[in-house]
Formats: sequence, C-alpha cells, structure tokens
Amino acid sequence: MSTRPPQLSPLELSAYFAFTEVSSLLRHEVEKQLRDVGKLSYVQFHVLARLGDAPGGSQRMTDLADGVVYSRSGLTYQAQTLEERGLVTRAPSPEDERSTIVTITDAGRAVLADVFPGHIGVVRSMLFDSLDATDVEVLERVMTRVSGHLRSNPPRSAAPRRRKSD
Repeated sequence: MSTRPPQLSPLELSAYFAFTEVSSLLRHEVEKQLRDVGKLSYVQFHVLARLGDAPGGSQRMTDLADGVVYSRSGLTYQAQTLEERGLVTRAPSPEDERSTIVTITDAGRAVLADVFPGHIGVVRSMLFDSLDATDVEVLERVMTRVSGHLRSNPPRSAAPRRRKSD
C-alpha cells in the first residue's frame, strides 16, 4: 500500500508561488539600489541598519548574526569587509572576551543616510504602492505570524545561541 506524499492545495500553491516571486523581484531591486548607492550587499545593509537602531549602535556578533539570519562565519566576513571600509568597528566584549562587539561608525551612519531614501523608494514603489492600508495591515499580520513560526524552530544559522548561563 503506497502512501500519498503531502501536497499543497491549489490556493496554497498559488500563494507560495506569488510569495516567492514577489520576494525575488523585490530583493533583486533592493540589492541593485544598495549596490549602486552604497556599495553594500543586502546583508551588509541589514547589519548597518540593525546597528543603527541598536542602543549605542552596538551589538554582540552572535546576536547580530541571529537577527539578520546569517551564519556566524559569514557574518564575520561581512563585518570584516564593513570594518575595512570604516563603517563598523569590532572589539572584544568588556563582559565576555570570547564575544565580539560590532559598532557602527559615523561613516556607517552616513552610508545608511545615503541609501535609505532610495531604499524606501524601491520598497514603496515595488510593494506598498499596489496595496491599500487594509492590505498592508493583513500583510504585516500574516508575515509577522509566519516569521514567528519560522523563528520558533529556526535552522542552526538562525537560532539564537544558548549562553552558558542558560
């Protein structure tokens, strides 16, 4: 007796394909704008944006990797690249020398200031201009729920690291 593999309904399949298409098209244009204006990769932009919003402009490297959903080794390379450009600094944590603290510099904030207007323009024109306020509320609610679901059982590269005191 054979068991039937799991399937998606036609509605689920349509939603999935629409989501992946929108995600790919939007990301392509966002990446182009970030490269053209700030010479930044998508991940580098997210690192700078998270640091720009963090208290004191600093975060532990592992927390930053968890937040941008990027491997710790990959983030080390991205942080090194940003540091070479003078956009961030890295230093041992004063609380735990095994941890590295990444801090955005004034030059990093200036790059963010340069890229944000165009970034917002791309996101608005490609995503939000086609939606009304109710659509945006639904999109935010649905994506927040899905994000929470995915983060409840993330891949190792996206999982928060357990601290020894846990």
